[in-house]
Amino acid sequence: MLDVQNVTGGYTADMPVIHDISLRVEPHEIVGLIGMNGAGKSTILKHILGLLRPTSGTIRINGTALDQDPVAFRSLIAYIPETPKLYEELTLGEHLDLTRMVYRLDDQTFQERSKRLLEMFRMSDKVDLFPNTFSKGMQQKVMILCAFLVQPALFIVDEPFVGLDPLAIQSLLELLVEMKNHGAAILLSTHILAMAQTYCDRFVMVNNGQVALYGALPEMREQAGNPGATLDQLFVQVVKG
Repeated sequence: MLDVQNVTGGYTADMPVIHDISLRVEPHEIVGLIGMNGAGKSTILKHILGLLRPTSGTIRINGTALDQDPVAFRSLIAYIPETPKLYEELTLGEHLDLTRMVYRLDDQTFQERSKRLLEMFRMSDKVDLFPNTFSKGMQQKVMILCAFLVQPALFIVDEPFVGLDPLAIQSLLELLVEMKNHGAAILLSTHILAMAQTYCDRFVMVNNGQVALYGALPEMREQAGNPGATLDQLFVQVVKG
């Protein structure tokens, strides 16, 4: 579904942040994007989303590049950012309705999905409120609701657990597994390595803007020459060199 091949890029052409990045995310799998702060994870995600353009390499979703068909490319993605981005003048309900219109959901699908999601995240009584009055965790729930309302082919999820209460974290994990089982491809950036080891099928471990280890946990153990290592132990090994 997502195919990133030999991508180099950054915020300026003469100072690349990421170097020769290659990764794939297939339907029916969750791939964990792992790395230190400043390792290049967010830069990789911004290139995939089309917010930054690579100086070399290709990015395709379902075989389509952004330049070939921007509408088709972006319609396949739902993005949950680390920091919520909301419209101050719109209520929670209006955020959901705007998402419905952009992704052209029919009324029945919209009503069924929105009702279930609002109940799961205990936000049913907040529909008519403005999210700028919400806590950080509640604002993050709004982003989650909009993403799962769409149910796209590809989820790009960047540190989604920050500020969420334990029940919301469990609901989010259940939804990620459900979408995976229904055929979605999910790229999940997280620092919670124990959770990633439990829920992710494969991993991309990034260090200093390059892929250090890649694959399922047994493959990464072999690459690192560290049989039996946990994801945490591999992370420490990579970071410390």
